[in-house]
Amino acid sequence: MIRETLSAARDLGRMHEIAMVLIRWGFGDLVRRLGMSHALEKAGKALNWKNAIQLADATPPERIRSVMEELGPTFVKLGQMLATRVDMFSDEWIAEFEKLQDQVPALPYAEILPIIEQELGQSPAEVFSWIDEKAFAAASIAQVHRANLKTGERVILKIRRPHIRKKIDADLRLMIRMAEIAENSAPELKRFKPTEVVRQFTLSLRRELDLEGECRHAERIADSLKDNANIIIPEVYWQWTSAKMNVQEFIDGLKGTELKEGVAPEIDRTKVARYGAEAMMQMVFEHGYFHADPHLGNIICLPDNRIAFIDFGMVGRLSDQRREEIINLFYALMKKNPQGAVGVLLDWVPNNRIDEQGLSLEIDAFLDHYHGRTLKQLNLAAMLTELTTILREHQLVLPPDLALLFKALISVDGVGRKLDPDFNIVDVASPFLLHIIRQRYYPGMMLKRGVSQTTDLIELLAQLPADLKDLMRSVKRGGLQMNVDLTRLDHFGHQLDRAASRMTIGLVIAALIVGTAIVSSIDNQPSVFGLPAWGFFGFLMAAFMGLLLLFSIWRGDKY
Repeated sequence: MIRETLSAARDLGRMHEIAMVLIRWGFGDLVRRLGMSHALEKAGKALNWKNAIQLADATPPERIRSVMEELGPTFVKLGQMLATRVDMFSDEWIAEFEKLQDQVPALPYAEILPIIEQELGQSPAEVFSWIDEKAFAAASIAQVHRANLKTGERVILKIRRPHIRKKIDADLRLMIRMAEIAENSAPELKRFKPTEVVRQFTLSLRRELDLEGECRHAERIADSLKDNANIIIPEVYWQWTSAKMNVQEFIDGLKGTELKEGVAPEIDRTKVARYGAEAMMQMVFEHGYFHADPHLGNIICLPDNRIAFIDFGMVGRLSDQRREEIINLFYALMKKNPQGAVGVLLDWVPNNRIDEQGLSLEIDAFLDHYHGRTLKQLNLAAMLTELTTILREHQLVLPPDLALLFKALISVDGVGRKLDPDFNIVDVASPFLLHIIRQRYYPGMMLKRGVSQTTDLIELLAQLPADLKDLMRSVKRGGLQMNVDLTRLDHFGHQLDRAASRMTIGLVIAALIVGTAIVSSIDNQPSVFGLPAWGFFGFLMAAFMGLLLLFSIWRGDKY
């Protein structure tokens, strides 16, 4: 895998940089285990193992966070995504990942101007009466400038940084290779599914690079909240929006991070907390499409207590089936039904080696802890955190969409409590949950569900004779196959292939020596250094191949 990466010379320098940063922060052993040191040495790159920082007082989460900060935008984004995986990491790790800030110095306007002209297809002066050359905000992927349209509307331009795509693509290629090697060479990391995490991260980050896609998210959420008078979603100006630049309505208000005690007394912090949480519940439970990063920096408060959501680079999606499962889980928790809750959890994270009885006992103890409390006394964020801790202890990992949902709900609860100390997200979520639970037992819904299930059953029964016939035919022909997935079988295959290659070369060398000896006995042939020419060249070739074989064994490589 590393060899494939090294074949692209453009990634070699970046791999060396990553290895040096890991060594500097005390992760030299990880560099060796990933095979990076061996690969770089073969490419002629020297690693300075003596340059590690003294890390006596730094914890592993702090060191990893420092590595990500030093390696730049792609790794910072990865850390921010890992901060949503409360099911995989303890509070200590989550706290460090949450410290990663996606803030970098803004580029000079002169470097951004060519992109604006290219995406507009004309001079900015023909569209805008004014553009603020000083960036209004800057992040690793894009930066924002305020502007006025010639028609008078105030807008913001979000422009993707030049050449950022090439650097991110190189980092993603290396991340994928490193994750594959880590999963195969470190069994203790397998439960974290590094390749799956990196795959999900790659999809998410490439979507975030598409600034036009961000606007599609905004419009879809705006449509789902169109009847909510308390929420504003910025309007998109599609005629000037593309993958590298988007133009959106400028919302003039107070950022949530600036809404502190004594600031803007005309804004009712209690209402802001409730309106924001209600909007999130509406997105999650009614539409299954929600803002996945609802922190204070992505909220703008207006004097009339309305809220504007901004920055839709990260959104969550829930299928109808997933929403049903979430309702089933919450309903089981409300009814103190540990078997029902465990059943949903096992559907989410199937694992044949799970201690189902132990998990059921822990869920039962978890429910007993909250038994007898009223809805107002429940703390949803604390319950979700405790639930994910139980999953972590049983080495269960949530699907990415649910991990994103849990993190978003915990964030909403945290934002609400910062704005209003008496805020309780359960009060907000309960009406939505109860409405959906009641809905599923309406006669019309029950009839619809019954018809659907009956149709599925009839189709299954109709197909059963054909399936049994195919099965019996396969048995009679001896064509019944069983697929067995053995752990690290591919690694064993590589070792076997390498051994077979060396054996083949050894046989070729032996055959070459015997053949050369026979040919050397032939009379009347040219000579070299007094030796028969064919014999001399044959033995020379055998000696050369033998040296190559010895060298490959010594270096552990494959020829």
